[in-house]
Amino acid sequence: MLFKQRLEDFVVREEIEAPFQDSGPYALYRVTKKGITTFQAHIRLASTLGLSPSEVVFPGLKDRKAIAIQYASVRGKGPEEISGNGFSAQLVGSLSRHLRPSDIKGNHFTITLRNLPRGKEASIAQAIGQVKRYGLPNYFDRQRFGSYIPGEGFIGKKILERDAEGALRIYICCPFPVDRAAYRAFKEKAAKDWGNWEKLLQDAPSPSNLRSLLTFLKDHPYDFRKALNLIPPRLLSLFLSAYQSWLWNKLAGRYLKGIFARQKLAFIELSIADEKLPFYLSLPDDLLDALREKKVPFFHHRAVFDDPIMAQIAGQILTEEGLELRDFKARILKRAYLSKGERPLLLFPREFRWRLEKDETKPKEQKLVLEFFLPPGSYATLVVKAIALRVQQPDSLG
Repeated sequence: MLFKQRLEDFVVREEIEAPFQDSGPYALYRVTKKGITTFQAHIRLASTLGLSPSEVVFPGLKDRKAIAIQYASVRGKGPEEISGNGFSAQLVGSLSRHLRPSDIKGNHFTITLRNLPRGKEASIAQAIGQVKRYGLPNYFDRQRFGSYIPGEGFIGKKILERDAEGALRIYICCPFPVDRAAYRAFKEKAAKDWGNWEKLLQDAPSPSNLRSLLTFLKDHPYDFRKALNLIPPRLLSLFLSAYQSWLWNKLAGRYLKGIFARQKLAFIELSIADEKLPFYLSLPDDLLDALREKKVPFFHHRAVFDDPIMAQIAGQILTEEGLELRDFKARILKRAYLSKGERPLLLFPREFRWRLEKDETKPKEQKLVLEFFLPPGSYATLVVKAIALRVQQPDSLG
């Protein structure tokens, strides 16, 4: 199966429930973006409206390689329609306040898979039936970990360790997957010239947040904490969330792996951000019932692990990471925080529909079109992987 061959192969439509009203201090826009990140859409929408980015809020983040319909709130009033490079926006109402992540009810997905294996129609139908019945582990997928640098780790962990210089080194010197060529070239230089702030400021791409950091460091060469807080708060929150999500995956994965071992159930291992995580194909009905409502806490300084087995695994993970729960508070940051609460262990797509059609790119082949709804924060790419794993049916399950 081929995935994301075209932008229209991945369409996501955000669904919100917000305090709508006939008139109010905030305008609500439905934004359609194509081939750009939500951060880019945010900056471009604000610029087109003549506003600062802080006056525009996108409560959710959506894939770059996709067509995404999502919502943004804007301080004040704006035109009925707006368009720019990679996005368009339509005014749909007014709000009493800015949008919040909690306003998102979920996301509808329409996903197209191409180059289907021949003679697999029955396997596809069976695989989709199993995903609908048994669900899948509710892991965070690789899109969550764009700030993870193999060999360097997570900026979020450096922040929790109160290592502001270490966090800045990764941010300034290590290329991220979404970085443009100019950023990658600069970061290679930055790794060699760390501490020579005046030279790095001259070489830094413009416009970029890096320039404000380096301008500050040129005048305050060792005040790494204040420099770190010059990174946009939403980015800092994402860095924290990436590490927290990776730990959640580790905890959920080990918990499931222990259950599978005790019950002698077969599973497949899937690698996400260098962590091997168990993926099941089916579950006994009694175990499915037991896990259906199971939730896994996020690591946080006030987290409580009521399940004794989960508490033991969490303790092992903390020891491996060299941290304690009390460390899970971003004490060196002013405006970025770790998420609290918990997340369902399993994910069950809703409103699931599918169909096989002729592939317009290769008329002799078929394409599979999937439509489903997921709660906020869950990953459609994992649903695709769950189906693909079942269709492929590996000979060896570990």
